[in-house]
Amino acid sequence: MSSPPPTSTAQSAAERSTSARLGSVLFRNRSWLPVPFLIVALLAPAEPRGIYWLIGAVLIVVGEWVRLAGVAAAGTVTRRRSREVQRLVTYGIFRWVRNPLYVGNFFIWMGFVVISGVLWFLPVAIVLFGIEYTLIVAYEEGVLESIFGREYLDYKRDTPRWVPKPPRGRERGPHDWGEAWRSEVSTFLQYAALVVVFAIKQRVWWV
Repeated sequence: MSSPPPTSTAQSAAERSTSARLGSVLFRNRSWLPVPFLIVALLAPAEPRGIYWLIGAVLIVVGEWVRLAGVAAAGTVTRRRSREVQRLVTYGIFRWVRNPLYVGNFFIWMGFVVISGVLWFLPVAIVLFGIEYTLIVAYEEGVLESIFGREYLDYKRDTPRWVPKPPRGRERGPHDWGEAWRSEVSTFLQYAALVVVFAIKQRVWWV
């Protein structure tokens, strides 16, 4: 379900933790987090293979579907979650996993690493992603605990953070797929630009 926040927003112990404070810094600068991944993927030598493009495309499609499902359920507010968050969404894909947008990002980022052909970087990318987003989620969860209290703690107890788990029963809620698609237009353009850049890199490298 989706419910409005209570009036009290005093900081919880979770929001005051060291990991949450570090995560708040990363949260504010999260648009820059993919840059190190892209620099390595673009500059490191790699042999182009069609199978890499196929596997990478599948990962990107899966990741983007997860992102779309998350935005459709919660609206674009999920992209700027902060102490001004207006509602707790616990239906749709949020019943399967607490952080669907970040799970989607993981598949997308790994998909582009695979497309790049720099496979030695894949385990490094997984570790970096895990560290960065574990801290960001610590901050976000601390904020949600501050705002929604016991309601969020109950949701947190029943819903996994990263690995989706089929929920018990069914709980429907509103989904705005049109808004989700519109909000992702700039993201789709970024994907297209990256595909072109990787194609040029591989063509130039192996000419």
